[in-house]
Amino acid sequence: MWRRHAAGAALLMGLVLHVPALAAPTPKRELAPLRTARTALVKFDNSPFPYRGEVPEKGKQFLDVVEGERLGHYSIRAATTYWEDQTYSDRRVLLHIPRGFDPRLPALMIVFLHGNEARLMRDVRNRQQVPRQVSESGLNAVLVVPQFAVNALDSSAGRFWEPGVFAQFVREAGERLTELYGDERARSAFHDAPLVLAAYSGGYHPAAFILQRGRVEDRVRGLILLDSPFGDLEKFADWLAGRPPAFLISAFGKSARDDNTLLQRMLAERGVPYQSGLPAELARGSVAFIDGSDDLKHVDFVTDAWVRDPLKVILRRIKGFPRDGGSTPGSPAKKK
Repeated sequence: MWRRHAAGAALLMGLVLHVPALAAPTPKRELAPLRTARTALVKFDNSPFPYRGEVPEKGKQFLDVVEGERLGHYSIRAATTYWEDQTYSDRRVLLHIPRGFDPRLPALMIVFLHGNEARLMRDVRNRQQVPRQVSESGLNAVLVVPQFAVNALDSSAGRFWEPGVFAQFVREAGERLTELYGDERARSAFHDAPLVLAAYSGGYHPAAFILQRGRVEDRVRGLILLDSPFGDLEKFADWLAGRPPAFLISAFGKSARDDNTLLQRMLAERGVPYQSGLPAELARGSVAFIDGSDDLKHVDFVTDAWVRDPLKVILRRIKGFPRDGGSTPGSPAKKK
């Protein structure tokens, strides 16, 4: 009898001792710098395309060609019709969080506007090396790249033509980046991050409408133009004339020199000061133009301009957002 009671007591003791171990809460890991970079193509609800509205300031439908049930847009520049299902239906966005990104520190969101004849992976990631340049900038920054017209001679902004849609896009980017990071406690780092717009070539057109209609005025910290713009000069000049708390850097070669010269003249007429060359520090309100040589190749400008990796070089001049909590690294040496 004693043995049965002893065995039962021992069993009960074992159960009692075992319960706390099962019920103990799993300690949450602390927010910390990201150990490995994370890059993904993610479908967005608030993407530039598909777009079924009008072309602003022209009063005509964007999809102006009908062939049976198929819709398309006739491009005067390309002298061809681009079909919606092939060119204007990709909702994917390239997201990149560099290794070492720390959500506890002040952060930036860099939105890259890719221009003509581009695909996100083939061109933005592999050829132009934009994620790598952001990573090597030393900034505590994330990268967001929406797909515009796929592999086409077309600078159309799509839904970014519509008032407030870019603000919706940025809010969704905050959610998607939180998911990619993998911890909801990092959400505020993405939703509160100031924006830096970087537009290459035909990306100037979406950039102009984002500044005019995007409804993100309070978040834009800077605009970087790379061998651009080729139009919309009034929009850029008017934005700068309003003295936004943001910087403008326009680096260009022969192809965009005439438009940049005209933009400088327009700024002078509006009383907006500017300088030549890259400033040591990109302060709010600073405006600068970098005139490259005639032999620079437009197609290579994002990786090989007046310096190698010009986007990285420019980003390194932005102060206040170091990834390691210290000072942002200095600029690399000029190209030999």
